[in-house]
Amino acid sequence: MLGELQPLSGGRVSRMAIITMKKVDLPNGETLTYREREGGEVKVLFIHGNMTSSKHWDLVLENMDANYKLYAVDLRGFGGSSYNRPIMSIKDFSDDVKLFVDEIGLKDFALVGWSTGGAVAMQFAADYQGYCNKLILLASESTRGYPFDGKMNEHDTPRRFTLHEEIKKDLIRTIPVQTAYDTNNTELLKLIWNAVIYTHNQPSPELYDEYVQDMRTQRNLAEVHYANNTFNISRHHNGLVQGNGKVDSIDVPVLVLQGDRDMVIMKEMTKELVEDLGEKAVFIELKNCGHSPLVDDLPQLLQAMTQFLEA
Repeated sequence: MLGELQPLSGGRVSRMAIITMKKVDLPNGETLTYREREGGEVKVLFIHGNMTSSKHWDLVLENMDANYKLYAVDLRGFGGSSYNRPIMSIKDFSDDVKLFVDEIGLKDFALVGWSTGGAVAMQFAADYQGYCNKLILLASESTRGYPFDGKMNEHDTPRRFTLHEEIKKDLIRTIPVQTAYDTNNTELLKLIWNAVIYTHNQPSPELYDEYVQDMRTQRNLAEVHYANNTFNISRHHNGLVQGNGKVDSIDVPVLVLQGDRDMVIMKEMTKELVEDLGEKAVFIELKNCGHSPLVDDLPQLLQAMTQFLEA
């Protein structure tokens, strides 16, 4: 289903937002850090994607209408959260989110997932009905996962990997990024993001430097690639695994947002997402935006989210 953006009636923006960094210990032995922004009665929880953390939601937390009480969590192995046990599936992340919201007493909230965070949000909504009331998928990977194609050495033909160990040894996406993390090679990290993420606009230089240092807090790069590669809640085979059909358990309205210039999530992936969600989903294309509408056009993104949340 296609949607259109309409002018907002309010326009009240929180310019002096009070954002607090907190942490909570989970029953499974992990500790998750999160950002909490004061606001009104409508609660929204944000889940970040790969190579990011709750830090990358800062512009949204600072500028979203003051009517909203906002939370942004660091997934296990990102930001300030612990990484005591490796994650091997998207469900590992979503189960952490379930423990997290239980520990802080969060219920009846809208859930927003960006990129890999979209898969985590979908898994959560499918497994734990009655917690979130609306779902927003921003530049989200498909219900059928995100394939990991690579090669073991420079002479190999690229193919879709099946094993975690293969992904760890990948010479194209895993080893170069992990090495950049380990050696603080900020130039390479910015080169990667300028090539596929910030293809139109970039954050301010100071904020960009903060984002890059935040990327280096990730301790689960290969595991996240593996989790995305094997994720499939559709009713289709994705070329690696058969879908489990959990998408049918998502019982809340869904807004699917994608930039028209997104170079990370292909249009075919979004088509799969909308097809598998069916009539419960509305799709809006964000104009002149890439994989990070938060930086490319924050007002357009906030308008789309707020319009959906107020509907």
